Amino acid sequence: MTSRKILVTSALPYANAPLHLGHMLEAIQTDIWVRFQRARGNSCYYVCADDAHGTAIMLKAEEQGLSPEQHIAQIKTSHIDDFAAFGISVDNYHSTHSPENHQLSESIFRKLEANGHITSKTIVQAYDAEREIFLADRFIKGTCPRCKTPDQYGDNCESCGATYSPAELIDAKSVYSGTTPVEKESEHFFFNLPQFEAFLREWLASGSLQPGMANKLKEWVEEGIQPWDISRDAPYFGFEIPGHPGKYFYVWLDAPIGYMASFKNLCDREDLDYDNYWKLDSGTELYHFIGKDIINFHGLFWPAMLQSAGYRLPNGIFAHGFVTVNGTKMSKSRGTFINASDWLKFLDAEPLRYYYAAKLSSGVEDLDLNLQDFIARINSDLVGKLANIPSRSAGFVHKLNSSRLDSKIHNTELWNNLVAASSSLANAYEAREFSRAVRELMKLADHVNEYIAQAEPWSLAKNEDTQAQALAVCSDAINMFRLLMIYLGPILPEMSAKASGFLQAPLAWTDELQPLLDHKISKFKPLAKRIEADQVEKLLQANAKPTEASKKELPKKDEPDMMSFDDFQKIDLRVARIVEAELVEGADELLRLQLDLGDHQRQVLSGIRSAYSPEQLVGRLTVVVANLAPRKMRFGVSEGMVLCAGEGDEIFLLDVDAGAQPGMKIS
Repeated sequence: MTSRKILVTSALPYANAPLHLGHMLEAIQTDIWVRFQRARGNSCYYVCADDAHGTAIMLKAEEQGLSPEQHIAQIKTSHIDDFAAFGISVDNYHSTHSPENHQLSESIFRKLEANGHITSKTIVQAYDAEREIFLADRFIKGTCPRCKTPDQYGDNCESCGATYSPAELIDAKSVYSGTTPVEKESEHFFFNLPQFEAFLREWLASGSLQPGMANKLKEWVEEGIQPWDISRDAPYFGFEIPGHPGKYFYVWLDAPIGYMASFKNLCDREDLDYDNYWKLDSGTELYHFIGKDIINFHGLFWPAMLQSAGYRLPNGIFAHGFVTVNGTKMSKSRGTFINASDWLKFLDAEPLRYYYAAKLSSGVEDLDLNLQDFIARINSDLVGKLANIPSRSAGFVHKLNSSRLDSKIHNTELWNNLVAASSSLANAYEAREFSRAVRELMKLADHVNEYIAQAEPWSLAKNEDTQAQALAVCSDAINMFRLLMIYLGPILPEMSAKASGFLQAPLAWTDELQPLLDHKISKFKPLAKRIEADQVEKLLQANAKPTEASKKELPKKDEPDMMSFDDFQKIDLRVARIVEAELVEGADELLRLQLDLGDHQRQVLSGIRSAYSPEQLVGRLTVVVANLAPRKMRFGVSEGMVLCAGEGDEIFLLDVDAGAQPGMKIS
């Protein structure tokens, strides 16, 4: 079989904070696939980098009294350490703030410009006159014009979910200086994405994206593609646009080019052929692993840029869902917002790698890290099933045959079944159906354990006449364990390395899987440890941080403005069924809900995206304020408000008991 030449990337973590368990999901998913490709004899390079540009980086560095360069260097070191601790076999971890990325970003921009794909126009933006800096919406804060909650961002209210323009904020202030922003004109540069509509339609039908992601992007295209703003004004931490002083590349232009730059850095260091992986019709393969929240950048802007600049397109863009913990969004107040380094203070990395693999498929569904299930699965699968095989068998091989395995396989039927599984397991890995591979492997481990239990080598070893049978069973079991560890190598590299040392043999996933016959093994040492509930409890306690809301004193009874009973009677609360739910393109917090109120339907825009995915909501009964006047918002008209409870960073949609019907009045 001819070896494939593959380049793999995972999304670039932003260089502003430590990596958390959500980041590790993507890194682990990517690493498993990369390790599988290498195990099958393919040439597979894996590169990543820190996304190191933007106003937020500049602001964070200033808060810490550091230069942006010092700040991103510190973050990069912590990210590299986290990758290593979780066994992520990245070939090169670089930075978008690098000479390679600077050169490539300028080169690609010039090609886009020469091809007539760059335009410019004057736009009006909020401006901090004291600091002399243009303000993105997130750097303006004020009081929500609808619910009057203070300290809200310039584009949406985290309290009531309203969206608005910065000009609508009450007492809007710049987060830089505290002064009131003014409006100011500025020339911006745009990548003319509408010119690529025909190309993008063809690209989205090519099979390079998961069907759900392709369909979502097709909807976006159908709504009408707009030119993409690719510039920002000074002061800005990034690369200045060539020929345009004071104008900088928007971070999302040079970030994906960072994939190319990281690989270029590796190629220069290792004397590899860079061009062969990026030129058209190269015969190599390119794959991106990303989160579903950045699919528009990777699925539309990036391929259009590559097309214009004359580079090859990705063979596949693989999106995954978010990580929830115990069924809800990661929460600082409950200790479930966990950084990668904090996890390692209480638990090992490999159990998390295995648990993620056991739940990962090729789809984009969110993955729930249920910590009770995590404990049970690790103790059952890794300790009770997998490591249990050599634990039950190795001692008899040492005692009965001086640590040498028997000279043949006795249970050929079971052995052949394990060998035959190689093909289906390889297909599952290739398709990123890791959960299917884990299920099949644990069934095989069950069969091996059943074989040992039925043969009872501990009883056979007591009688000199049956000791040969005991050796046969235990030698078979250890050889079968070796096959299981070969198959699990991409998921459990550390455990596989320990198993290889115990077996005194490599774990190579070749086309011909041969047993170890008349082969000496080492003394067995435990390969996996049980996880105790108190380890997880200590992890949660150590990470639990009180939210700002929980720190505030409760108001005195006479402080709130009191509502009369007559005023309360005016509020029309109704039961509603959510019949449709979808993301709102361009909005970080909003979901568009279609509500059935019995005799009619209406649309509500609700800021609950951080707590719920659309598929979690369809069919649920909830409570809606039915007589709230329709409000024209930035992303459409909202015809009511669904009721939620919340404190700090947690949001809970109000439920209605089963049996209630849409339209019922709540009184």
